[in-house]
Amino acid sequence: MSSTVPWTLGALREEQARLKDRLRELQQRRRELRDQTRDQVPFLANAVPLVFRGHIKQGQEAPKCLVSEVRISYPLPGGSALVTFDDPKALVAQRVLQQKEHEIHIEECRLRVQVQALELPVVTAVQVSTQVSRRSVLVSGFPAGLRLSEEELLDKLEIFFGKTRNGGGDVETRELLRGAVVLGFTEDTVAQYLCQTGQFTVPLGEHKFPLRVSPYLSGEIQKADITFRSVPQSVLVLNIPDVLDGPELQDILQIHFQKPSRGGGEVEALRVVPPGQRGLAVFTAASD
Repeated sequence: MSSTVPWTLGALREEQARLKDRLRELQQRRRELRDQTRDQVPFLANAVPLVFRGHIKQGQEAPKCLVSEVRISYPLPGGSALVTFDDPKALVAQRVLQQKEHEIHIEECRLRVQVQALELPVVTAVQVSTQVSRRSVLVSGFPAGLRLSEEELLDKLEIFFGKTRNGGGDVETRELLRGAVVLGFTEDTVAQYLCQTGQFTVPLGEHKFPLRVSPYLSGEIQKADITFRSVPQSVLVLNIPDVLDGPELQDILQIHFQKPSRGGGEVEALRVVPPGQRGLAVFTAASD
């Protein structure tokens, strides 16, 4: 009996030392995740040729601009028109712009409008900072054809991962992404445990499915380089008075800007925003 006790105490001391080392490793890892320097990830945007094909979203209010990789929505004020010529070399637009003011004849009336070149804000480079979230996880691996609404899916995930017996905890936020769901918890330890486990069988409707849980990488745009790029095939027409209905005015403007005597040519797209309204001209990649 006397020889067994020292051996037992020695084994317990070794186990205690091993657990302390493991605890220090986990605490160090936690500090690294919390205090780590955010990675700066640069993204270069390709120079995509943009073209206006006549699509306008009309309404009373419009934001300053909406920019994405291959789509730009440009705000058009009331009493304006956007004209795109079917001329890959952009010679027609150059001739039209040589005359800043155009006089348009309507029976016995004469309308004076101004034309100007169009420049779009284009993102040329984006710098994004990334960081592993301490309280959020990414749930993925959902089967195709899952017959659940967005709200039903989020509710079922919140119920399952909100239970402590499943390793979960109080769910603070939830967000549906394309093919995945982000769950945010009130405590850091919940996200850490779920990510370490990695795989869960979750009831979704009538069946259970294996789902993956992984760390959620959040990102913020730290810097964006924006330059203004001309749209060589298009011109912006301004100061159009409120004298005709939209369709009739559009026909008259199209006839005017197709006349070679006015420096015009074949019109590919033309849209008018009547006075008192606002619109968004949607530019897409020329290959779309």
